[in-house]
Amino acid sequence: MRGLIALASGLLFGFGLLISGMANPAKVLGFLDLAGAWDPSLALVMAGAIGVAFLPMQWIQRRGTTLRGEQAQLPASRTIDRRLVLGSLLFGAGWGVAGFCPGPALVAASALIPQALLLVAAMLLGMWLFALYDRRVKA
Repeated sequence: MRGLIALASGLLFGFGLLISGMANPAKVLGFLDLAGAWDPSLALVMAGAIGVAFLPMQWIQRRGTTLRGEQAQLPASRTIDRRLVLGSLLFGAGWGVAGFCPGPALVAASALIPQALLLVAAMLLGMWLFALYDRRVKA
């Protein structure tokens, strides 16, 4: 049952990304182009996502468990540190250069779009390099 719920959630998320235009790099880059031909439509997508997630997040933060009774995986730290800021800058730069964030990149990669395949490969390489770095720092 857990696998079916995950599959249904992933499909719903993927369809939402397609319908909203988030899987289209031109639309995303148009949203990020504040000094040019700015396309504010993705702000509505983000506002809708926040609206949908707000009450369930409030509920799970109070309860601490999922609907299935499992422990919720919530961030333990609220500290804004160098590591968080650098990671956020890298994420934003990658989004701005590629026109994809990770979810839409996976959706586009499933359609075998070359730019998305390259970005997914770069994300996997970046995650692997970070894991190596993190192990060395913690050792």
